[in-house]
Amino acid sequence: MLKDILVIIIILTAFPVGYLIAYLCRDELVDGRKWFNIVLTACLILIFLFLLLIDVEQRFVVVFSLIYIGILAGISLKKSFDKKFVKK
Repeated sequence: MLKDILVIIIILTAFPVGYLIAYLCRDELVDGRKWFNIVLTACLILIFLFLLLIDVEQRFVVVFSLIYIGILAGISLKKSFDKKFVKK
């Protein structure tokens, strides 16, 4: 129970961290769109594969790490299309 709550809290920290990283790297967001798409797609594919192929105890940390990275890439990708946010 406590482990689940802690994991949810850690996953929720991905949103402010994602916005902070996007804010600090505003001038790089447009150039990185291709890479954000690649990272996000790779995370989704890997999450799906890990959920199917690996038992529960081993996949826990990997899947939640991929979710965290996917959220960061998704926020950066979303903010790269915001004309008011991007410096270029």
